[in-house]
Amino acid sequence: MIRVKRKSSSRKGAAVAELAICLPAILLLVLGAIECTSMIFLRQTLAITAYEGVRIGIKNDTTTADVNNRCNQLFTERDVEGGTVTTDPVNTEAAGRGEPVTVIVRAPADANSILPLQFFSGELQATAIMIKE
Repeated sequence: MIRVKRKSSSRKGAAVAELAICLPAILLLVLGAIECTSMIFLRQTLAITAYEGVRIGIKNDTTTADVNNRCNQLFTERDVEGGTVTTDPVNTEAAGRGEPVTVIVRAPADANSILPLQFFSGELQATAIMIKE
């Protein structure tokens, strides 16, 4: 006759204990990964916004308001909260041909977090520099 071993009830308790210990760590790891990808997306958005802004700023017939409008349009399209734009020179139309035009965009990390937990704080920034046409 073959005897079948039954799982003991103590083993079920061990599985529950292992789950109780490991689940918070796994959950924290997953939420941290989600938040990291969100910040990577924000950083890439800022880089694209700075690039697009400076592309507008180096043209002869555009103003600083045009640069700000384009950057704010991208902030809106990509749901960036609290984004700011700084240009150097302040009036891009005053820059002469061959002079550098710089666009710096910033956004707060905590305002753009997708989770209620705050893994990141401070401000992210991107800079783009091109020569005036």
